[in-house]
Amino acid sequence: MAVELGPIRPRVKASLLWGVIGLLAFLVAVQGYELLTGYRYSLSVKAGVALAVGVGATGLSYVAEERLFG
Repeated sequence: MAVELGPIRPRVKASLLWGVIGLLAFLVAVQGYELLTGYRYSLSVKAGVALAVGVGATGLSYVAEERLFG
């Protein structure tokens, strides 16, 4: 059963996508660091920081879009 939320504004959609990109980029960077150094972070640390980066990227891109593209 799918939930219909209605149309999403393009600005909100773009911000959410930038948040996902930020989250995934952070996880790739952490994995690369772990492969290079051999040090392993716990899954909870990775998930917590990745969530914070995703939320931060979403909020920042929402605010910055108005300032950059008016």
